[in-house]
Amino acid sequence: MFDVIIVGSGPAGLTASIYTTRANLKTLIIAGAVWGGQLQLTTLVENYPGFPDGIQGPELMTLMRKQAERFKPEIVEDNVSSIDFSSRPFKVSVGTKTFEGKSVIIATGADSKKIGVPGEKEFAGRGVSYCATCDGAFFKEKDVVVIGGGDTAMEEALFLTHFAKTVTIIHRRDEFKASKIMLDRAKANPKIKFIVNTEVKEVIGDQKVTGVKLFNNKENKENELTIGGVFVAIGHVPNSAVFKGIDVDEQGYVKVHDHYLTNVEGVFVAGDVHDRHYRQAVTAAGYGSSAALEAERWLSSQR
Repeated sequence: MFDVIIVGSGPAGLTASIYTTRANLKTLIIAGAVWGGQLQLTTLVENYPGFPDGIQGPELMTLMRKQAERFKPEIVEDNVSSIDFSSRPFKVSVGTKTFEGKSVIIATGADSKKIGVPGEKEFAGRGVSYCATCDGAFFKEKDVVVIGGGDTAMEEALFLTHFAKTVTIIHRRDEFKASKIMLDRAKANPKIKFIVNTEVKEVIGDQKVTGVKLFNNKENKENELTIGGVFVAIGHVPNSAVFKGIDVDEQGYVKVHDHYLTNVEGVFVAGDVHDRHYRQAVTAAGYGSSAALEAERWLSSQR
């Protein structure tokens, strides 16, 4: 029997465990088959406090994990297969094993949607990015493209104009999902250009991205565009599908009802699995500490 079961091992989950274990709560971290979250796929992180020269994403996650392990939570290196939230204690199944917990913190994060073309995976972190606020400063005076047609794409493009020489928004249709105000802002910015009815078919480069192969689906023509960076902005997928009985919104983000509590009493949430707005390591860590404090207070009230 655990006081707290934390599902996830990114900044939110590991920070939550530091708080729960230091509060003498018996804690289990279900880290997943691949632990560490999106920072494991990130290169240099310059905006996490405490590292004035920046730090590599995997190194940051290794340090977080070492700090969490210092307070001796139990850690399972596998994925959750199912959770029974219908009664307490909650039953969490991982493979053939079942663990019981008085409370649960959901911290499974979200994954960026991929365009799924050759070169995207190979150049991830070497010119292909899924977060302008994370990586924009690395593209000073470069020509970059943003793939997408929604508000996220417009926001990413506008942010990138603070660094990039030019920003080209590439959209597969000529109509945009973006709100009128965001689209108007992007169109009014002299650094932003648009290529419509066009799909990216391949990301090309050597050690880093040097261009993209494009296909105009209206004129049935192919061409190449020389650029120094690709920002994919077609949305995120929160990792919430396994949590049956937990309220989520239309996009799958877990709904927060009151101070990181879900609709199920005793189940809390932290990080990108509920946060559609910021999606930063530092905010995820903050949410993790908050969820842990709320879980501690709730457990105290139950006693």
